[in-house]
Amino acid sequence: MLRVCRAALGPGADADDAWSETFLAALRAWPDLDDGVNVEAWLVRVAQRRTIDVLRSRARHPVPTSEVPDSTASRGDPGEHDHDIWREVATLPERQRLAIAYHYLGGLPHTETAELVGGTPEAVRRAASDGLTALRRRMTGEPGGPTR
Repeated sequence: MLRVCRAALGPGADADDAWSETFLAALRAWPDLDDGVNVEAWLVRVAQRRTIDVLRSRARHPVPTSEVPDSTASRGDPGEHDHDIWREVATLPERQRLAIAYHYLGGLPHTETAELVGGTPEAVRRAASDGLTALRRRMTGEPGGPTR
């Protein structure tokens, strides 16, 4: 779920906060969860809602700062060394970014990803493919630049 939050929000405190809020909300709702529910898909949906909350909060309460935060320890966090990829993911169009986050990082099938993002499974599959192609080109320096 942390990767899903980071893909939607970029690396940093906002993604970490959304991830924490995801599990707090999940713990509160767990006793009332119906039997037979796809827990993984349910958690991705909760993470999606938490990231939307963070994005709304950003829009309402921007906090300018002139100080650079101290570096955090990266021990135990395999994604900390991958800031470049997270920055690139954050620059993708929203549909591509969310399709990649929910399908590849969240592990949801394209049909469930389409329900979250909106559209058909084929459109979501194409958005994820276009996003991966754009990331590959950006990260390897291949000519052609990002798609769409």
